[in-house]
Amino acid sequence: MLLTIDVGNSRIKVAVFEEDKLIELFVFEHQEALKKISEIVSFFPKISNAIYSSVGKLDVEVLELIKSKVKIKIINHDSSFPFINKYATPNTLGIDRMVLSAGATLKFPNQNRLIIDAGTCVTYDFIDKDNSYFGGAISPGIKLRYKSLHDYTAKLPLLTISSPSNFIGDSTNNSIHSGVINGLCYEIDGFISQYYLKYQDLTVILTGGDADFLAKRLKSTIFANSNFLLESLNLLSIYTENND
Repeated sequence: MLLTIDVGNSRIKVAVFEEDKLIELFVFEHQEALKKISEIVSFFPKISNAIYSSVGKLDVEVLELIKSKVKIKIINHDSSFPFINKYATPNTLGIDRMVLSAGATLKFPNQNRLIIDAGTCVTYDFIDKDNSYFGGAISPGIKLRYKSLHDYTAKLPLLTISSPSNFIGDSTNNSIHSGVINGLCYEIDGFISQYYLKYQDLTVILTGGDADFLAKRLKSTIFANSNFLLESLNLLSIYTENND
């Protein structure tokens, strides 16, 4: 069994895999990591390996616990990836974006792929059918959009995610919901349309914490999988075993 660990800016996501099957998924706060991971490893004694990627910070104590229990592979910029990195500043490319791009390359071979990760930030990453990674875009996620409206204005309230009841907001709150949610959906649909103009044979993958909420509101045809990063880590683990 394999333990996949994704340390994000907001939360930690962990999954247990047996070959290509996701057995169980766990999501928890950073301060719960030591207790939760210890429980997971104890509950699944057949876990022999772990693979770990991070954009957030995992306490050294937690990392040492994992190392004491299983063989761990830490994904970094020196790891083997199944694509050619043509990013102008490759060392600044987020590990999460690289892992997602690896997963898309391995799961959808011989296709143009656009991966959209809707989390704290919304990232767009493009790999062509020849497995060349070119980059994409980064914009604020849903929570950041709500927070910025509150933080950088004098009177706008801080709201939580909610579907707009109407395209035309009939109150300040509804106007914010319309602007944040509809604005992001138009952005995503617009990016997808722009890629389709150049790459008709395009597979679009939507993932991240807000993927399920956004998927049903988009006009574009997409492959939605909120756990695609964890699945990508599983695929990358198999790939790196054969290529490191």
